[in-house]
Amino acid sequence: PVPAALSAATATGVTGFDNATDAVAGSDVVITMLPNGELVKRCYTEILPAARPGALFIDSSTISVNDAREVNSLAESHGVAQLDAPVSGGVKGAVAGTLAFMVGGDETALQRARPVLEPMAGKIIHCGAAGAGQAAKVCNNMVLAVEQIAIGEAFLLAEKLGLSAQSLFDVITGATGNCWSVHTNCPVPGPVPTSPANNDFKPGFATALMNKDLGLAMDAVTSTGSAAPLGTHAADIYAKFAADHADKDFSAVIEMLRDS
Repeated sequence: PVPAALSAATATGVTGFDNATDAVAGSDVVITMLPNGELVKRCYTEILPAARPGALFIDSSTISVNDAREVNSLAESHGVAQLDAPVSGGVKGAVAGTLAFMVGGDETALQRARPVLEPMAGKIIHCGAAGAGQAAKVCNNMVLAVEQIAIGEAFLLAEKLGLSAQSLFDVITGATGNCWSVHTNCPVPGPVPTSPANNDFKPGFATALMNKDLGLAMDAVTSTGSAAPLGTHAADIYAKFAADHADKDFSAVIEMLRDS
């Protein structure tokens, strides 16, 4: 475990363990959230032998649909129920308990999971069978990437037209352009005091993670033959931005747009 993270958790009354296997043994419900599918599969391979029969595993990582299905099969082969349940809402949603959970897997398993997820959730959507939650997540984040870029472009255009950021914010949030990328994650300082733009773009959702999620979306686009011209362009923009600014909030892409 990461010492700082473990210390922060135990300070709130959480019981800490030196390794994941010990944490899983005897647990009724296990939640994982890791950066990529390979780490999730490696983690499941390590901890499943220690799981109690009939336990419920919930993976809230954002990984590919195929990886999610593979993890689900691995869990079921060890006699435990499993759901893919990626989230949307960022750090703010986690703190406020308003995350959106996109869930793939068995309905019975979801009913068991609800008492665990509901305190963290503003919304829980059952998207379908194993992997469906991940399918929903990559679609949502492709929209989010396009949206954040478009909002950045709008504020830059307003700046050049002599329109204040506050005026544009007031218009968009009361009109048809309103979206999360402006009312919560506004990319310019001022209108939303809690947005990363007011804190040197300290990430609520890092560019590296958006770049990773767009990679998953593009893999899905390619494998299905789906048309995604805007999604593809957004993926190209974030790949370029992530090369030097991976640790910044993904709304900081406005800085690259300003310099282009």
